[in-house]
This record gives sequence, C-alpha cells and structure tokens, in this order.
Amino acid sequence: MFFKRLRWEQLLFWRNREAAVFVFIFPPLLYLLLGAVYSNDIDGLPAADVLLAGLIGYGCANTAFAGLAITQVIRRENGSLKRLRATPLPMTTYFSATVVSTLLVFALQMLTTLALGVVLYGAHAPKRPLEIALLVVFGGLAFAGLGFGAAALIRSAEGASAVVNLAVLPMAFLSGSFGPTRHYPEFLQKISELLPLTYYNRLLKHAYLLDRSIFNDPKSIAVVAAWGLAGYLLAWRRFGWSPRER
Repeated sequence: MFFKRLRWEQLLFWRNREAAVFVFIFPPLLYLLLGAVYSNDIDGLPAADVLLAGLIGYGCANTAFAGLAITQVIRRENGSLKRLRATPLPMTTYFSATVVSTLLVFALQMLTTLALGVVLYGAHAPKRPLEIALLVVFGGLAFAGLGFGAAALIRSAEGASAVVNLAVLPMAFLSGSFGPTRHYPEFLQKISELLPLTYYNRLLKHAYLLDRSIFNDPKSIAVVAAWGLAGYLLAWRRFGWSPRER
C-alpha cells in the first residue's frame, strides 16, 4: 500500500506542471542566474561552490517546506484529504509516502543543480558525498515537518502560496542561500540566527565547501531537528482533513 501511494504521489507531482516548475525547476534556475552574476570568489571560496551549497539549502526549504505545505492545503480545501480519510489507507502510510516522495524530488533536484554547477560553472564535486546524502534526508525530513505544520495553520488554498513564500524567500536571503550576508545590518543577522535554514546551510558548507564532518557541528544539527520536530508536533495537534473555507 505504501509503494502504491508513493507512486501516486509521484504521478500527482509530475503531472502538475505548475508545481513541477515552482518546486523542482526554480532552485536550479536561480543557480543558473546567480552563477552568471558572481564570477569571483566569495569569502575566499569559489563562487560557484558557495552558491551551489546555498541553492541546495534553498531547494530543500522550497521543496519540503513550501511545496509540501501548499499541496496539503490545496488538497484539504478541495476535499481530497477528506475523501482520502474515508478510505482504508492508513494515515501513517499517507504521511510517510508524502514525505518520501518529497525526498525523492529534492534528491533529484539536488543532483540536477550539482550537475549544472559542475558542467557550466566548474563547481567541485562533493568530497563527502555520504554526508551530503545524509543531509538530503535529514533536511528533507526536518523541512517536511515545517511544511505539515504550516499547512495546519494556513486556512485557504488561495493564500497558501503567498503565506509560504512570505516565509521561505526572506529566510533564504537571510540565511545566505543567495549570497553572502556579512554586510547585512546587525539586526538582520540576529534574525538569521533564529532560522533553521541558516543552520542547514552551515551543515552544507561543512560537508561541501570545507570538507569537514557535519557531526562537528552538533548545534546546527540540533536546531534544524528542533524546528522539524516542532512542525510535526504542530501538525499532530492542528492538522485538519476537512475544508475550512466552506
């Protein structure tokens, strides 16, 4: 039953052209644009590598947080979740298939972005591929929790995209996904220290840019995990299956 639902989730995603463009294509497209703008080093590291690590982090937030939250709100408001609730499909199977489908999309997106960086901008291949793979799973699970939590709070399908992007895009800028933040005002840098994407990007920087083990930064791991757990707990308490705007 799990694999049947996983296959269905994949079909639903790839058949929805708008979702595929927004969730899958947008981060690699941003990397192509930013890679053409930054040609020098960033903080003493090749710009192509720094931007690649940052855009992988943004891709995780955009796919697992934004994409999942918008999808769940739309399904709830059009009655799909209510009908699904009445079927024999266990809800744990639905949630696990949704999360694994999200992880598959993010993994493919990360590989696409990496290939673009290596081929077009001379970016380096990861020196710690196993830890990068672990970060894909870890980040996907954590930001999926935030996605479910956000879906539990958003009331209307019409406002889902606006609300989620209002959270994700500023977070991406403040966390350094689109470039260095050292010249940001001090109050913005303090805000960035509260955001999960800041710490996830640090882990990516360790594994991809600095050839350091992610386990040397337990604080970043703990912060990202805590945000994800908070999202799952919120979803457990507030997630609804019936439309709210009817």
